[in-house]
This record gives sequence, structure tokens and C-alpha cells, in this order.
Amino acid sequence: MRSRGLPVVALLACAALTGCVTPPPAPRIARTNPAAKPQTGPFWWGISSSAFQNEDRAEKPGTPNYFETDWDLFAKAKRVPPKGDDGTFSWTSFERDIEALKKIGVNHYRFGIEWARVEPQPGRYNEAAIRRYAEMARQLKAAGIEPVVTLWHFTFPSWLVNEKNSRKSRWLHPLYRERWPSYVEKMTKVLAPHVRTFAPQNEPNGDLALGYVSATWPPGHLLDFVGHSAALDESVWGFRKAAEIVRKNRRDALILSIAALPYWEHALLDPTGAYYNLMQRMNYTHLDRTFDVCDLIGFNYYYTEYPDFTALLAIKARRGRNYSLLGWIIQPRSLYKQIQNVHRRYGKPIVVTENGIATAMDIKRVRYLFNHMLEVKEAIRDGMDVRGYFVWTLVDNYEWHHGYKAPFGMAKLDRSTRQRLLRPSALFYRGIIGSSQSSTILDEVSTAPELPPGFVER
Repeated sequence: MRSRGLPVVALLACAALTGCVTPPPAPRIARTNPAAKPQTGPFWWGISSSAFQNEDRAEKPGTPNYFETDWDLFAKAKRVPPKGDDGTFSWTSFERDIEALKKIGVNHYRFGIEWARVEPQPGRYNEAAIRRYAEMARQLKAAGIEPVVTLWHFTFPSWLVNEKNSRKSRWLHPLYRERWPSYVEKMTKVLAPHVRTFAPQNEPNGDLALGYVSATWPPGHLLDFVGHSAALDESVWGFRKAAEIVRKNRRDALILSIAALPYWEHALLDPTGAYYNLMQRMNYTHLDRTFDVCDLIGFNYYYTEYPDFTALLAIKARRGRNYSLLGWIIQPRSLYKQIQNVHRRYGKPIVVTENGIATAMDIKRVRYLFNHMLEVKEAIRDGMDVRGYFVWTLVDNYEWHHGYKAPFGMAKLDRSTRQRLLRPSALFYRGIIGSSQSSTILDEVSTAPELPPGFVER
């Protein structure tokens, strides 16, 4: 998951008001696409996570397999809060994750591979870590949970950071094109017996916007549109190359996109529509260049936003039932609209790969999830081919530049025992999944639990 406030756009206001930005043209699609078949198997009820946010490092400094990521270096530079070495112990105590997943009853779980752990130095692999990832996938399968693997989830090995010239870091580092295919080859070959569905990248569009336009994420560039364009090209190349390698190593593999698609409304303070159009470009440009190699169009939806100065300046002050703890606007109907947009734009099966809320009030999480699931169900009823729905996330974890201040988990972590303490929202999700096997609870109940009168989340 990424930070979704997108105050990046406030920095683009002058450009946005000029009227020079047009909406992204829709790609040409084959309406007879053979991948777009009706749902034949069970609906994918899932939970998503990432390697960096959850894994403990489990390697000591100075040892051969010790690794760092670009995010570790960014935190050392005090650009973002440090994650620490423990995470949620999902590397050394993955069985705790499986135990919690089984209690909730999901049939799919999306987890990520930490490239830096697998390849701590260029060309030198940690074979034990590679076997461990394969074992994690095998254990999920044995538990009746289909693994979905993300090969890149925001973080790069520290050796892809040029600390003297950040314009040659990450996507733009000279070693990226050399090492990425080898890493993907290594991982997909060992995972292929256990994993069918692979996501080459998680939200590359969000990473590019926050890293090259708003200076919020690595490499920390402000309004670097030249760098953004160059990194976009490299990211697209990396996605397509990964898809090619995955299919070579498993012929029946499913390639899943994961794009960040917040829903943008039009605003009075964006009279030319340029600001809105720019955000549509941020949403769709990467996906427009990669959708043709995807079997499933996955996207993450959390919030709705308005392209104007006042909305972005007010985000930190937003409180109440219609906002998350981070000030993101809760508007479930927008998920239906975004599914509709993706359905029309790409004509392929859809998976909602992340949906969730940062809140300290679990009744608010239940209400949020329920109302968004209703929109997914309505989209299916209206003929849109939605194959799955994934909640973000299993357990409260590190949320990028928000640190540990944003509780998204369906469970809390007991650090002394490493147990995942399930919240009522997890039990609610279990009930939805269980009842969906027959007459779903979504047919029987039309409204979610009410929040307390005068509810304000602090």
C-alpha cells in the first residue's frame, strides 16, 4: 500500500490551471479478449500485505546476507520515519500470519518478495531466503489459501541507490536493467510450482508520482517531470519483462496489475479541468502501457478526492464519520464508478487488490468494508467481471511516510507473543466470506452498522 493523500498535486497547481493538460486517451482494446471470460471459479476473498512493511530483517549487520533498501537509506536521511528491524515478524513468524488468515477464512493472500533480501549484493543471492519464500507459498497452499505474489512493492536494494546522484537511482540506476530480469527469473522459477498469480509491480504509478513529483518518497525529487518520464519508461519495461519471464516459467500463469486508482471528482476551483486531467494521467498512463500483457486488471482503491487547493490544504484537519484517520474522503460509491471505468477502459477481468481504512475505531472499519463490498457486489450484478476483493491489511504495520500512525490491520500485534489479535472487523469479514457460499449476507443486509452519534475520530 502507499500513502494516498496525494498532496503532490498542490505543487502542480500553477501548471494545472493553465489548461494545457489533457485527459489520457483511452487505449484501443480488443472487445473479444479471450481472457475476459465470466467468473468460473470461486470468488477471490483475500487480504494483501507487503514484504517491507511486515517482515523483520532477521539478518545482523556485517553478515553476508545483511541487506538494506532504498527506504532504509531514505529513513536514515530523516526523510521518512524509520521502520525498525522487527516489522510484524512476518519473516521469522510467518506461521502466525497463516494462523490468522485461516481464522478469517480467506481463500487468497497477497504477499511480496523483498528484492534486497533475495539479492543483498549485485549478483549474489541469498539461497536460503529464496527457499524460504517458496516455503511460505507452499504453506499457504497447504492451508487452502492461494498465494498471490508481488515481485516489487516500492522498495529497491540499497545498491540501486546512487547517493551522489539520485537521478541515477532506483528505476534509473545502470544496474536496474541488468539485475531485474535475473531476480525475476530466480524467484518465479522457484515459486512456479506453488504460485500461479504474479503481480510484477505494486502501484508503480503512485511510486513515480510521490518519488519524482512531490519529493515525498525516494528518490525525493520535486517536480522532476523529466525524471518521472524516464522512470516511467523503465518501470513499464520492467513490468513487461517480468510478465514475459513469468509466462516462460509457468505457462498457465496469471499476470495481475496493481495500480493506485483513487477516484477524482471535478472541482469548481479547477475551471479548466487540467488538474483533474493530470490526476487521470497519474492514474492510468502506466496501466495503459502494460494492460495488454495482463490477464487481470487489479487496482487499489481507498478514497475520493477533489482537485482544488482547499481540499488538499484541509486534509490534515478532516475529522468525522466521512473521513479516515488520515483525512481521506470515504465515498464507497466511487469504488463502483472506478470499477466501471476500468471495465470500460480495458475490457478485462478485474480484481480489487486493496481496500481498507486507517482508523482507531473498528466499528468504522466494519462500516467502511461493508459499504465498499456492497459496491463490488452491485458492479458484478451490473455485468462487470470482478473476480476478487482484497482487504488491506492483515495486521497493523509500517505505513510508509506515515510510520506506525495509521492502523489499517484487521488484527493488532502482540509483540511479546507475536500473536495477531483479531479485531471484530476480521470476524465480520469471516462472516461475509462464509455466508457468500450460499445466500450472501450482502443480499440480506442493506446497511452497515451505524457509528455512534456525533462520532469524531481523533
